[in-house]
Amino acid sequence: MCDESKPVDGEVNDNKYFSKTAATDAEVTFEHRSAPPETRLYKKRWVIVFLFSLYSLCNSYQWIQYGIINNIFMRFYGVDSFTIDWMSMIYMLTYIPLIFPVALLLDKKGLRVIALVAAALNCTGTWIKVASARPDLFPVTFLGQFTCSVAQVFILGMPSRIASVWFGSEEVSTACSIGVFGNQLGIAIGFLVPPILVPNVDDLDELAAHIRVMFYITAGVATFLFVLVVIVFQERPDIPPTHAQAAARRISPENYSYTASIHRLLRNKAFILLVITYGLNVGCFYAVSTLLNRMIIEHYPGEEVNAGRIGLTIVIAGMVGSLICGIWLDRSKTYKQTTLAVYLMSLVGMVLYAFTLDLGHLWVVFITAGTLGFFMTGYLPLGFEFAVELTFPESEGTSSGLLNCSAQVFGIIFTICQGKIMDSFNTLAGNLFLCAFLLIGTIITACIKSDLRRQLANQQALAAAALGRLDVQVHSGTSLYPPHT
Repeated sequence: MCDESKPVDGEVNDNKYFSKTAATDAEVTFEHRSAPPETRLYKKRWVIVFLFSLYSLCNSYQWIQYGIINNIFMRFYGVDSFTIDWMSMIYMLTYIPLIFPVALLLDKKGLRVIALVAAALNCTGTWIKVASARPDLFPVTFLGQFTCSVAQVFILGMPSRIASVWFGSEEVSTACSIGVFGNQLGIAIGFLVPPILVPNVDDLDELAAHIRVMFYITAGVATFLFVLVVIVFQERPDIPPTHAQAAARRISPENYSYTASIHRLLRNKAFILLVITYGLNVGCFYAVSTLLNRMIIEHYPGEEVNAGRIGLTIVIAGMVGSLICGIWLDRSKTYKQTTLAVYLMSLVGMVLYAFTLDLGHLWVVFITAGTLGFFMTGYLPLGFEFAVELTFPESEGTSSGLLNCSAQVFGIIFTICQGKIMDSFNTLAGNLFLCAFLLIGTIITACIKSDLRRQLANQQALAAAALGRLDVQVHSGTSLYPPHT
């Protein structure tokens, strides 16, 4: 039996409910200090995570709605392709300086306040865009996109926090996958819908009408979701879902220091390695998504709609991968092994995509893009959940915020560099540039130590509860041994 008097580094010390006080050849006695905390799962947890997924969807849809019809917006607003690329990269740039104050706000004010701010900003940004559907109003549409990018900062770090606060230990990975699922589905719709709603027509007035319709639909959906968040979204359940969450609630706000938490995370070697590898993988995904229209149009002119469908294929396959990985993690708890396997397959998928893009067969591109998406996009919830395991009991918002910050930094760097490489050489060179960094990320992932602190906390609490029941049996006179015959 493990010695519970020695706390594990990073664990909540009051997870211990018992101590061994005496032992003889005849009997074992345990001193029961306090009853293990009550836990309960509420049906409303599914409403919360699905509502979050919906407003996350609405926001992530807008991230790619300009880039996937890059050539059309270039002509409508009279700007170059790099300027339109920034309509996607502004999401990444805004996140970097704002994530730390938003993570602090999440710790101080909780989930509901963050959800309200996110939905309100997203709604505001969509209505600003409605007023920008004229060729001379590019600054207005950029302002709308900037507002939506600020909303994204209040969204990206939420899945793991919602999963921990609302869901049981056997379903947190699945719940986190559902939260990420909404973001991925939004990107998928962003790939599919804009090329359909905004066809490449010559007349600018007709084109403005199509763009305006797209903006109005988005604004209507965002407004509806904002109202739902105001009415439905709840801070947390009355009774915690797990022993680990109960222990986290017992940490007094006065004893919690956000700065000290950041310092502890930065000293956590395994977590820092994960931050780097997560940034490399997701940064590659951001670059591929932003530049997809340019890559497809170069080899398949006039195929804007199919470019959107290929993007849709990448994300839909990734959504399936996310759910499968989440369910697998809840069953197996093999965080390190699963993360490494998916990372390696992301590299393989990127190599296949790079070398088949210029073969002249769109069906081949669909297959290789789907393979790439299954693993690369499927990696997203793995990174979140692995980070929570490595950093417990630190705030999930802080750890996931650092992961996403890394992804935004690498996303900007990779998008700019790959775009320049494509301009100077070709798409193959640009994609091989990404392959090199995925190889580096795979090697670093293999070096991450699997220190599953949250799992250990739950196991300790369950062991304490079992020994508490044993203590009751002993003191009530129930024999621990079979009767002599």
